[in-house]
Amino acid sequence: MARIAGVDLPRRKRMDIALTYIYGIGRSTAKDILARLDIDPSRNSDELTEAEIGLIRKAIDTEYTVEGELRAQVSMGIKRLMDLGCYRGLRHRKALPVRGQRTKTNARTRKGPRKASVKKKK
Repeated sequence: MARIAGVDLPRRKRMDIALTYIYGIGRSTAKDILARLDIDPSRNSDELTEAEIGLIRKAIDTEYTVEGELRAQVSMGIKRLMDLGCYRGLRHRKALPVRGQRTKTNARTRKGPRKASVKKKK
């Protein structure tokens, strides 16, 4: 099992798919990395040699921000918005959708389950 950037790549998966298990690497980035290193994307992750794994590990470490470092950057960006008190920061603070989505009927993922309102009889 190959371990790159602190993530165990899954066995018996194509390399272009297996690399996407690393936070910060998507399909296009994975294909770019493999093309630059002349590794066939259709090969399975358990078919790689130690030298190829080393090349991939070195390419990712030197050129990309992934895993913990990227998560820290994202969370620091959100914290900065919240500290500034800008609109996006306030939306993050209130746990509401940030990018202009409607909230009257949707946004249940962000807002959580519906809270039942108690109605009085007249």
